[in-house]
Amino acid sequence: MNGDDTAAPSAPPPPPLEWKFSQVFGERAAGEEVQEVDIISAIEFDKSGDHLATGDRGGRVVLFERTDTKDHGGSRRDLERMDYPIRHPEFRYKTEFQSHEPEFDYLKSLEIEEKINKIRWCQTANGALFLLSTNDKTIKFWKVQEKKVKKISEMNLDPSKAVGNGSVASSSNSTSPKPYLANGGSPDRSYSYLSNDFSFPPGGIPSLRLPTVSSPETSLVARCRRVYAHAHDYHINSISNNSDGETFISADDLRINLWNLEISNQSFNIVDVKPANMEDLTEVITSAEFHPTHCNMLAYSSSKGSIRLNDLRQSALCDSHSKLFEEQEAPGSRSFFTEIIASISDIKFSKDGRFILSRDYMTLKLWDINMDAGPVSTFQVHEYLRPKLCDLYENDSIFDKFECCLSGDGMRVATGSYSNLFRVFGCAPGSTEATTLEASKNPMRRQVQTPSRPSRSLSSITRVVRRGADSPGVDANGNSFDFTTKLLHLAWHPSENSIACAAANSLYMYYA
Repeated sequence: MNGDDTAAPSAPPPPPLEWKFSQVFGERAAGEEVQEVDIISAIEFDKSGDHLATGDRGGRVVLFERTDTKDHGGSRRDLERMDYPIRHPEFRYKTEFQSHEPEFDYLKSLEIEEKINKIRWCQTANGALFLLSTNDKTIKFWKVQEKKVKKISEMNLDPSKAVGNGSVASSSNSTSPKPYLANGGSPDRSYSYLSNDFSFPPGGIPSLRLPTVSSPETSLVARCRRVYAHAHDYHINSISNNSDGETFISADDLRINLWNLEISNQSFNIVDVKPANMEDLTEVITSAEFHPTHCNMLAYSSSKGSIRLNDLRQSALCDSHSKLFEEQEAPGSRSFFTEIIASISDIKFSKDGRFILSRDYMTLKLWDINMDAGPVSTFQVHEYLRPKLCDLYENDSIFDKFECCLSGDGMRVATGSYSNLFRVFGCAPGSTEATTLEASKNPMRRQVQTPSRPSRSLSSITRVVRRGADSPGVDANGNSFDFTTKLLHLAWHPSENSIACAAANSLYMYYA
């Protein structure tokens, strides 16, 4: 008897999600020119999913807060159990602030642009929100808090006798007008402790009342608490919070530094891949992230397509890795573009820390951290572009850095592509879900009917290539593609099937 016959039947994969448009912020009118500074360059949900932050090329950070859970307490899942009429996730604009300004490094004659490269939320405390934002060189720690606006609410002044600053122009019980100072004092200082002649009438002076201060309004104030500067010679490509709530890492092309949130003037260099002779440099760090639950573990990816898992308990300087994840290339498949398209642009841990999702130029790969022989799943993102690699190299599109994300339950993964498209794949065993969505008000307009995991045989690749090469600028399904409109940044809500993605200066949100 076959071993498969005796095995218990595994649960069927979940059905594909049907995505619906939820909201758009900063929608562009037809023909409207997009300002360079308004293009979104970073998106991040906080751990609760109730707040969303975006950063743009103009150095601004914009915060949004969720509104559909405030009216009725409880999580979406609890409300569904109660047969509560569920509305789709709704966010509203909360506040924005200028995080970074353009700078100039006079020593290196280098202009440092204000573009926000990454945003990471920190633990909330006392109703205040905390987040880290970084440009190419400087990381900043921000506190966003509601401050009460104090106003003088009750004054017993007759408006006709009051002047602009709130002081009395003339006394109501005096025949001759006396000058009064701005703070309510009198220049002749006729107080009872100075003059024994002054006495209060019985029952007090009826017209004398103290004004009361009230705080009917609140305003959001963003304050920069700390600045972590001068620690990177190369451009910062990622920052990541540690699960201990106290430390974070920042990574540039050659080094990863460990910081304490409370200490801004020193950091520890934990990874250094810079060779003694720069001519020997063969790979650079492209992304780094802490494990979501183990504070001693971190992973970083390289331009050669490998991911290294490091354990901070082994040594202070992580010269040697605990595990190395890389896929061996098929013999005879090497070309001029092989190394370029193998470069990993983004890595993300799953919520439970068991899997790592990586994005290279052509594919998404899902790795099990207990299996370093190869990825457990590979998803072709835009295989129809393979014949166009030469054009993509000519116009530098081949160096575009696409981000990736996993759903909170770990059942699906998502990443962006060109023509403002993004793709959602099911990664549960047996799932064939492979949805193509467009960042517009009609996301399901461009459905691509291709299997999520085409077999890796060369015959299937050439078949897809032939279909894509019939006409220039057209993908395997006859849809034209546009290299100028690319969807690089997207984020998945931590507990619900909701995705936020950036198309130029517009923030689109979808739910399923």
